[in-house]
Amino acid sequence: MLVIGYDNTAVRDDLIAVHNRAWERLGSPGTWWPARKRVAIAAEVRRVRDCSLCQRRKEALSPYSIEGEHESSAELPSAVIEVVHRIVSDPGRLTRRWYDGVIGSGLSEAHYVEIVGVIATIVMIDTYARGIGQEPPTLPAAERGDPSNYMPDGVGELGAWVYMIRFEDHQPPESDLFPNGPIANIRASLSLVPGEARNFNDLVDHHYAWRPTPDDFYSTQRSISQAQTKLFAARVSALNGCFY
Repeated sequence: MLVIGYDNTAVRDDLIAVHNRAWERLGSPGTWWPARKRVAIAAEVRRVRDCSLCQRRKEALSPYSIEGEHESSAELPSAVIEVVHRIVSDPGRLTRRWYDGVIGSGLSEAHYVEIVGVIATIVMIDTYARGIGQEPPTLPAAERGDPSNYMPDGVGELGAWVYMIRFEDHQPPESDLFPNGPIANIRASLSLVPGEARNFNDLVDHHYAWRPTPDDFYSTQRSISQAQTKLFAARVSALNGCFY
């Protein structure tokens, strides 16, 4: 059954399908977070828009000079709330010191990566909905069940803040993450939690990265070509302070 339908809009069938897959995954037990916490994290993402502390920090020369408390739900630990609000509101000015601080507060790297995956899902789908003049969809109900606590083999230091799977050390359960050999960092960034990497890849493949062959930037089976898509993406990234 479709939960997200985008009534009265000319949305491609594959986008409707991938949004519904993402919503089903969001309401299911994750790798490190139970479903109810995943849905709570998603709800917190939506609260960031109205958080006065985030707004003051965004306007400040340095976000670290502004103290206060986030306007948030009491359902999540303070470290999780900080991670959600900072990543959503001002990701371009996060620092390694900030990251080490939230990890030092008791949040594991794997829990952190799964939070990032949930944030990416909500931001992508909510932004799309608003872009076509629709309200963001109602969050899914949380299913029962425990997180799997699955840790992949072959993870290690690759120059990022979080560990990722090294291509040369990956094992067959994660071979689907490396369909044609080594992958770009943006694809590998969530690989410490393979389920979130797969979720992200599924959404990106349908929203952005599709092309018949890796070197084809000019196909027109979509309304704009890959070259045009990348021009838009580069501009949006610059406006959002995306250093990647």
